Amino acid sequence: MSKHQRMRALSAPTFPSDLHLQLLDRIKQLTDSPKRDYLLREMLSKYVTLDADQALQRKSAAIAKWLNIEVTNEVTNLRLLTTDPEYCILGAVTFETFINWCRDYCSSIIGDTPSLESVIGSFSGGASTSHPRTCSHPGSKYLGETHITRRAMDYFQLIEPEMESWFFERVEPTSGIGPFLIKRRAGVQSVTVVPGNMMFTVPKNSDIDRVAAKEPDLNMFMQKGIGNDFRRFLRRININLNDQSINSSFAHRGSVTGSIATLDMSSASDSVTESLVGLILPEVWYTLLDAVRCHVTIIDGVEHRNEMFSSMGNGFTFELETLLFLVITRAVAYFTGTRGPISVYGDDIICPAGIVPTLIDVLSFLGFKVNPEKSFWEGPFRESCGGHYYNGLDITPFYIKGPIQEWEDIIHLANQLRKWCVIHPDFPILDPETEEIWLWIKGMVPQCLWGGVDTSFKYQLVSRDTPELRLQEKKRTRDAGEGAYIHWLNATWARTNPGDGIETSSLSQSTKQIEVKKVRRPGIPRSAVARPSHMFIHEQCE
Repeated sequence: MSKHQRMRALSAPTFPSDLHLQLLDRIKQLTDSPKRDYLLREMLSKYVTLDADQALQRKSAAIAKWLNIEVTNEVTNLRLLTTDPEYCILGAVTFETFINWCRDYCSSIIGDTPSLESVIGSFSGGASTSHPRTCSHPGSKYLGETHITRRAMDYFQLIEPEMESWFFERVEPTSGIGPFLIKRRAGVQSVTVVPGNMMFTVPKNSDIDRVAAKEPDLNMFMQKGIGNDFRRFLRRININLNDQSINSSFAHRGSVTGSIATLDMSSASDSVTESLVGLILPEVWYTLLDAVRCHVTIIDGVEHRNEMFSSMGNGFTFELETLLFLVITRAVAYFTGTRGPISVYGDDIICPAGIVPTLIDVLSFLGFKVNPEKSFWEGPFRESCGGHYYNGLDITPFYIKGPIQEWEDIIHLANQLRKWCVIHPDFPILDPETEEIWLWIKGMVPQCLWGGVDTSFKYQLVSRDTPELRLQEKKRTRDAGEGAYIHWLNATWARTNPGDGIETSSLSQSTKQIEVKKVRRPGIPRSAVARPSHMFIHEQCE
């Protein structure tokens, strides 16, 4: 089949606008089971329509919720700063005793003082205050205009001599105001001081968006250095933030024994307050984090002074909240004399079921709210880090997050459904009853795109058929020049410091366009692709 014939065979698809509802009706007809009932409840819980008016409503609701959390944060900050040291926060345990234990334990994990390397981080591929998402490759952020906040400037100056490959001389503005310049090996880079980060929202579900913030470039660079340090420190005590399966396995165990609880927080990162971080972190660490975070968030052009410590988008928020929840949970277990596994991944907490009521009270006093719909310590159900279990049975659902419009949408749906239909993960046999639904979805996918082997790959439908074609995303290569080289130097350093999480991706960026790719089996000459399928043993995409 020629390239022209392939594209003609895969012309613009047309799917029923209510396809997700048709699927829901078919699933309702399956035999009653906890797995089916849970899927019915969850499948469309993250569905977002393309309606523009609804998008504005979701954004407004998200910002209003965020500002309401800030009101609560202000109360929390005042409460923590004025709490009587003799106040009993946990039984007969005073607030002073509890906080001292937390601070000592935190210090035992991260040490009393950071090193200079702690603020030598990296750039991510996300948007920043000076780089939109379309021009946000890590290498591009070493070039052109870059942003920083006033408080972060002192720490940025400290690392200048350590970054000779990036820049080697500062040029102050002659007037004493405005952006200063950094002479680089191949030109001059402008550094502008900005008041803080910029809020944006992303779809969460049909009712509300999720709030995040674009950080100033150099703040993010240093924040990621701190976050990487925290990851290394936490890994030393078996908290691996690169592996969600740890929490998921505990959730499975808890669903069987009932002795392990899984807790999830509501708006956890937005509820970490300045006062709490100041109380628990060693003083020098707090000073560093406080300097490189953003104290101001710009919301639709209006500056808001933050009561929270850091928002989603900050380079150390995830690691910091993991550290804080770990310390607090271990403190409650210590003072209640409770033994049992404790593991934390962001705001997903694994702990002994017996300490949950006390832990919830302590977390509430410190400014956090446990999400009752996603927290479980009684009954046969547990959920953590994407793993959902009922009496040891994996009932993890799949989600339809928007209208089915493109070939990759229907393929992704079919592959998710196939994974859900499998009777046992070690034996890829589909349940006969649910297989009929999968075959219905499969019939909507062109036969030339059948034959994939990976259910997480949305460009080829997983089936036992002989593969012929697959889709792939078109990429556009951007030349970041010297910036790409400097980023490579950072990535090379990262490989000698495991766990840093520095991105080493190429300069290719998605164009949001799809093209067709012919499938070829390994070890077979290209001229042999048209031979009978029985000659091929392995199935793999070119």
